Amino acid sequence: MSKRIDAKYKIDRRMGENIWGRPKSPVNRREYGPGQHGQRRKGKLSDFGIQLRAKQKLKGYYGNITEKQFRRIYAEAVRLRGDTGEKLIGLLESRLDAIVYRAKFVPTVFSARQFINHGHVKVNGQRVNIASYRCKAGDVIEVREKSRQLAMVLEASQLAERDVPEYIDADHSKMAAKYVRVPELSDVPYPVHMEPNLVVEFYSR
Repeated sequence: MSKRIDAKYKIDRRMGENIWGRPKSPVNRREYGPGQHGQRRKGKLSDFGIQLRAKQKLKGYYGNITEKQFRRIYAEAVRLRGDTGEKLIGLLESRLDAIVYRAKFVPTVFSARQFINHGHVKVNGQRVNIASYRCKAGDVIEVREKSRQLAMVLEASQLAERDVPEYIDADHSKMAAKYVRVPELSDVPYPVHMEPNLVVEFYSR
């Protein structure tokens, strides 16, 4: 289990962007960083700084996963044939917590991780409590019957701020979703511009 060290809205303010597109994000009110010196911190970023920011933004978006875990996913993307940036996004989107979030079973990617850890999710009929579990195309992810009436689950399915992407076939009447295919970068509905190519440059230095 990966532990979230930062409050999610602190990540937003540090990036200066509403990276999850949430209506309550403090960036909607003020775009500068946290702390008393937040407004004075905006200097011009170096190439390294731009690459680092791109990595932090992508890492933060998926629940602020640890550096060790993120680097391992990147190393796997390098080994796969094709564009490393695209493969990195495909691996991140194949995580169980990302799919549970995308299917609108929970309101945030952070709650997806907790929801899975507490045993509320099944994959192909088997209970899975590891948020980083890698799903394959064709896998069926469902909320356990006992957990379908939880307030968080009912609220999430009604959220108007985001839609279920095409690569996930979700049925909220059964609280089940099929992972249709591994997406490409252009398929993923990020609320902000993500630059996996800069993440590849960062790790290739």
